[in-house]
Amino acid sequence: MQRREFILALGGAAVAWPLAARAQRPAMPVIGLLGSSSADDSIHVMAALRAGLNESGFIEGQNVAVEYRWAHDNYDRLPALAAELVNRQVAVIVTTGAEPSALVAKAATTKIPIVFVIDGDPVSIGLVDSLNRPGGNVTGMSLIASALEAKRLELLRELVPRSTLIAVLVNPDYPDTDFQVGGLEAAASDSGQKIYVLNARNEGDLDTAFTTIVQQRAGALLVAADPLFNRLHHQIVALAARYKVPAIYESREFVAAGGVISYGASIAGAYRGAGVYAGKILKGAKPADLPVQQPTTFELVINLKAAKAIGLEIAPTLLARADEVIE
Repeated sequence: MQRREFILALGGAAVAWPLAARAQRPAMPVIGLLGSSSADDSIHVMAALRAGLNESGFIEGQNVAVEYRWAHDNYDRLPALAAELVNRQVAVIVTTGAEPSALVAKAATTKIPIVFVIDGDPVSIGLVDSLNRPGGNVTGMSLIASALEAKRLELLRELVPRSTLIAVLVNPDYPDTDFQVGGLEAAASDSGQKIYVLNARNEGDLDTAFTTIVQQRAGALLVAADPLFNRLHHQIVALAARYKVPAIYESREFVAAGGVISYGASIAGAYRGAGVYAGKILKGAKPADLPVQQPTTFELVINLKAAKAIGLEIAPTLLARADEVIE
């Protein structure tokens, strides 16, 4: 071969090698994100989810892609959105917004792995066979938030010991509502506390609910765990401050926004765990072999500034038990 021909052949090979390498490079895995709310309302949980993925060695846009489907609090849209992800043949589906999106994802596929973050008990609602051995294609994180309503009622009674009536705000469209109300009614009966249950399906119902709280002369408010209320936490906290109603919530996000007190598990921690699980599944783990995780520690957070603003004095014994006090 002449020198000129050799150089041309070598140059052609140099071009062909990168092309061949690109052709052999495996396709980037895709995670399907099925959310009950919206991207704007899920910024902090998405940050936690990405942090969990990063722990497992996955960075969005570099070695993993994410397809987002948001229902914007319209649960009727979830089945169609889940079907889109199934048709897209994503590698794993991660659900946000608690039980509604998780149940829809499970109904949509028995093959694609699913990682959920929910408030309640995944066994009782049929998501998994058991916590230690989920079975099937579904596993995830449970905040057991709904199971803590009785504890929140106890803390609220300690916060406002002279209150004869406590209002409870629930979303009747939320799957865990009957469980929440049943547990609260039993706890109230055991302690001799009167409660008044109020329904709110959307933002427009909140003003009516707080007007009713004032009319009924309720001395305090318990806001039940619910993804809708999490999304509307700024509005709820603002209304509680306007009407000077002491209220307890499920997470510190409410207290950081100006609420008085919260008790519950870390929502960010749960989504971080979901990201870790999604990463493990992308590496070959089976959902059936990944036990459902539950929180082992809970945060009691108190906002002293918010309490003073509504003329509420918090007992030193309660302050001493707080994990965090915002002043």
